[in-house]
Amino acid sequence: MIPVGRSFHKMSGSGNDFIMVDARIEPAGRLADAETVQRICARGTGVGADGIVFLQPSSVGAVQLVYLNADGSRAEFCGNATLCTTRLAVELGMAPATGFDIETDSGIVAARIRGDQPEIDLQPVFEVRPTEALEPQLGEGRIGFARVGVPHLVIECDDVATVDVVGRGRPLRNHRSMRDGANVNFVSGGAGKRWRMRTYERGVEAETLACGSGSVATAILLTSWGEASGDIEVQTSSGRVLRVRLGREGLGWVPSLSGEARVVYKGQLSEA
Repeated sequence: MIPVGRSFHKMSGSGNDFIMVDARIEPAGRLADAETVQRICARGTGVGADGIVFLQPSSVGAVQLVYLNADGSRAEFCGNATLCTTRLAVELGMAPATGFDIETDSGIVAARIRGDQPEIDLQPVFEVRPTEALEPQLGEGRIGFARVGVPHLVIECDDVATVDVVGRGRPLRNHRSMRDGANVNFVSGGAGKRWRMRTYERGVEAETLACGSGSVATAILLTSWGEASGDIEVQTSSGRVLRVRLGREGLGWVPSLSGEARVVYKGQLSEA
């Protein structure tokens, strides 16, 4: 049963779209049930979204972000959902635009509005490695792995426009070497420091128009391979650009991510 009358914001983060629910006073309840999430996120018969975000009270930050994929599974982190939470938290008066903390399942994320876009500082990334068990196919170069809150494969390609993202991405997402499964990001060079990326996203089980944490994983691996340096721009399938700044902390990478977070509309759920 869908909780009739429950208010929500529909937001887009560079093409990743989310149903955002303020759950600070009224808990998520049945809205967090996997079957309900699937029905609401279904395109054509529901609101349609890559996932649902609950903004909940936090004892360690201005707000706690709980993210459920479109299939109802809970994800430790979602970059674009966190950018959208940053924008919405400021709009709803939960936090100042100058800076605040967001509690996520992968740790505390520092957030702010910089110019006209949200920016977040992710937790340090330590798990970055090659993938000996995976063989590149024709048109592919190096393949690497990085855990940016959630697991990511990154595949350097000649041209992402020619990639069969679902046909290639789905078996890799479930590859035996990926104990938790993985998002699969395909990347090829663009103009200047801008790279083009397409993503097969676990939990959605399809190609999505953008992936924030995937952009960070891609930037880290491109830099570690010596293919990129400095600030990196990643053009997503939506045409929007995500920007990644990288620092180092010991053996870890310290990333910041910025990009679009747009309120598409406000609504109420109906039709149980």
